[in-house]
Formats: sequence, C-alpha cells, structure tokens
Amino acid sequence: MVRFSFCSVDLVALPQGALYWPARRALLVADLHFEKASWFARFGQMLPPYDSIATLSDLTSLVAATGAEEVWCLGDSFHDARGCERLPQQAREMLRALTGTTRWTWITGNHDAGMTDHCGGALVEEAEVDGLVLRHEADPRDRRPELSGHYHPKLRLTVRGRNVARRCFVAGPSKLILPAFGALTGGLDAGHPEIARAIGGRAEALIPVADRLLRFPIAA
Repeated sequence: MVRFSFCSVDLVALPQGALYWPARRALLVADLHFEKASWFARFGQMLPPYDSIATLSDLTSLVAATGAEEVWCLGDSFHDARGCERLPQQAREMLRALTGTTRWTWITGNHDAGMTDHCGGALVEEAEVDGLVLRHEADPRDRRPELSGHYHPKLRLTVRGRNVARRCFVAGPSKLILPAFGALTGGLDAGHPEIARAIGGRAEALIPVADRLLRFPIAA
C-alpha cells in the first residue's frame, strides 16, 4: 500500500490495481467485467467460466484487508447489461455479501449501460464526492479532479532484453485513470494516443511496488 497525493487528496495505490481513500474508508476499482467469459460463450468462444469468481475472491480479500466501508466501481463492472443475470450462484452469493456489508455504488460504463439488476448497491451514471468526480471514461473537457477507468492501462517495458507488461495507473494534472481490476481483461498501452487525449496534458504511469510508487513519464 503506497500513499500519494492527487489534487490534494490523500489516496493509497494498491498493487492489485485498486485505490483506497483513507478519509472515506473507501475502495475504488474499475472494469471488473463480470461474466465476460459467459458472454463470449454465447458466441461459441469457450473460455473457463471462473472469471467472476476469481475477481470477486480478489475483491473480497481486498475489502477485508483495507477495512473498506464504502466501495465505488467505476464502470464496466459487468461485461454487458445482462451480466448480473448470468452470475453463477456462488458468485452471486459472494457479490451479495459485499454489497450487503458496504456502502456500494456502481457507476455505469459503456459495457453495462442500461443495467438494471445490479445485485445490490446503488446505481449512478457518475458522482462528485468530496471534490473528486468519479466516472467511467475520462472527459478531457472537464478540468475538475477526476477518477475514471475504461482504458485498462498497462505499462510495457523492455527489461534486460525481456518485454514486461504491468497494469498501471495513469496520472495527469487533474485526471487519474485506474487499471482494470477484472481477472479476464486485456490492457491498452499507457502511452496510447487515446489515453493521452483523455488525460489532456503531461502524464505518468504509476506502479505501486511494496512500499514504493514507481513513476514513469509518458511521452506526449
């Protein structure tokens, strides 16, 4: 857990790809993509059907480890608007346990827009909380301090002749993009022009490692 300041708000970057907000005892995650495997299975691409349970296991452990009382999911929590209906019983029980014991808020994204059955918790399009805007996709026109997801950023490096990819946070002067937390998600290069457009200025990739926050400038 690595503390850092974003727009004068103290946050904690977690190696699992989540943020903890100590002042609110809040955990923030993005792009869980529950039931992605079952969505692909409908079209004949068979994937191991354990992605939701794996993601929920990691999330349950993180809520317990941080003592979070509040959870914000920054969009694309389900891979499609009907994803909650397809949750296997074990995953549904795990999710209900989480939404029933925390103040849980779903922010809708492009994948789960139109979602109605969300397995507990509150459902909003976006929110402004203690000076931070929480939404799914960064809005480059909005200069307010903002936390978002959507892009699944990963930093790709060549280390001693080996190509290495690590999910990362991407931070700009007023925007912080979270990596995808889901077990079955890909990633977009942190230096991709779409991420640069979303940040709207200078940016750096942040990777929490043990008690350090590694910072890598991203070329415009």
